[in-house]
Amino acid sequence: QVQLVESGGGLVQAGGSLRLSCAASGRTFSNYAMGWFRQAPGKEREWVAGITSGGRTNYADSVKGRFTISRDNAENTVYLQMNSLKPEDTAVYYCKAALRMVEYWGQGTQVTVST
Repeated sequence: QVQLVESGGGLVQAGGSLRLSCAASGRTFSNYAMGWFRQAPGKEREWVAGITSGGRTNYADSVKGRFTISRDNAENTVYLQMNSLKPEDTAVYYCKAALRMVEYWGQGTQVTVST
């Protein structure tokens, strides 16, 4: 069982930055692939970025070059550094842990980008 708790969301002006954190319980965090997703009002949840257990990263085209995902296995935490934020980045951001057929989700953290 893995529990995920996101933090770091908030209100920021366009062009600003935020860093989201996702703290995980459990001793096998390093084995999990981690991902960040987001869901804007009235829209489906979409994948934003992912990082494998080996540290390989991948990004949605909409955030490539602006967002950076990273992980600290010693701290059982995955991060999402978000720069050059745009109003269209406004959403609830969720982290997910995945290993084989098992997935865990956090409760989400709100990010609001004002014009």
